[in-house]
Amino acid sequence: MNALGGPFADAWRTLGQEIGRPKGVVMISAHWETQGLGVTAQELPETIHDFGGFPAELHAMQYPAPGSPALASRVSELTGAVQTTQWGLDHGTWSVLAHVWPDADVPVVQLSLDRTIDARGHYELAKRLRPLRHEGVIVAGSGDFVHNLRTWKRAGGEPYYWAVDFNEAVKRAFMAGDHDALIDWVHLAEQAQLSVPTDEHYLPLLYVAAQQAPGEPLSFFNDVIDGGSISMTGVRIG
Repeated sequence: MNALGGPFADAWRTLGQEIGRPKGVVMISAHWETQGLGVTAQELPETIHDFGGFPAELHAMQYPAPGSPALASRVSELTGAVQTTQWGLDHGTWSVLAHVWPDADVPVVQLSLDRTIDARGHYELAKRLRPLRHEGVIVAGSGDFVHNLRTWKRAGGEPYYWAVDFNEAVKRAFMAGDHDALIDWVHLAEQAQLSVPTDEHYLPLLYVAAQQAPGEPLSFFNDVIDGGSISMTGVRIG
């Protein structure tokens, strides 16, 4: 629903204005899981509506950002990802980028979550994307690292203590540059698995963490836990 607007979307729009227009974006979304690593390689990726039960307005949204076969080839060169045209931009990508770059004029490729590797493997893989930052390309992740839909309160309300604890533990680890703690997320906070019942919404965070150089500054935005158990907190490196 945040794709339709509101304070979180406003913060994404401000972020885009501050960043400016990069040469491209490599997005890792919680919603594309594969056996092996894939990267989208078409010139015009489809807007995928991979959800149900939401207003027609949301299902009608389109984000016609171009893809980039050249960027897909570069990602493949760095990571060994298989180039594919069998995926597009899922809602983990377009629901955010539609506000960051509303003109849909920044090329976007998605990199899948390879389910054959563990958290450490994802972090090490993400480090191989670091050269892209020096080539004008942004590496981004989308997932909500506290994400428990079973306990989410549609009408809103105070966040659960365990969600707050985990959200704050993630922030402390980032501020300390303690990426090992982020990788070993199960021990990051008490009852961590309530915040991360399944890890696909957490793993994109490791791709962001891996881009941080030692001592590099960072900041947080949208630091809110929605409905008690979904963290909207974003992390900006640099």
